[in-house]
Amino acid sequence: MFEQFKVWLRRSARDDGGTSTVPFVLFVPLFMTMVMSSTEMGTMLFRQVMLERGLDMTVRELRLGTWVPANSTDLKRRICNYAGVIPSCMNAILVELRPVSKATWSPLGSGPVCVDRSAQVQPVTTFISGTSNDLMLIRACVKFVPIFPTNGFGFGMPKDNTGAYALVSSSAFVNEPRPGT
Repeated sequence: MFEQFKVWLRRSARDDGGTSTVPFVLFVPLFMTMVMSSTEMGTMLFRQVMLERGLDMTVRELRLGTWVPANSTDLKRRICNYAGVIPSCMNAILVELRPVSKATWSPLGSGPVCVDRSAQVQPVTTFISGTSNDLMLIRACVKFVPIFPTNGFGFGMPKDNTGAYALVSSSAFVNEPRPGT
């Protein structure tokens, strides 16, 4: 019995059938992980650029005084319209807007306030449009679900309890002088 096993082992060691399978098995998972990571990273960067664009174009209108939002919903709608490609933007974005105190010069809080997808009621953000010559800080946070959450770059991203990652954009501007203020 042992001799038959040795003969079979020698014959199998010399057989070259299936040798192309080994590189395939080794490299295809690595290649697929790279493709999936590239797709995830490209999508994330595209969304970040579009969020930055939406916020910058909205801030330009705020800074010049050509448009003054009535409430945070108007501000969110304007950012979403300029950003364009953010899926269900109005439900995924939270915006903070407030003036900087000239006495303390304190910036926005320690971290961005983002949508809590697991809660019925969303966190409250500060929305103060300020007066003439106020230095204003604005920050927008949008939550996304990774395309490939269990593989490559999507696996390594910091996520919340619902599996979504946050993209944050912030800016500062000075309100132009307005008549009567």
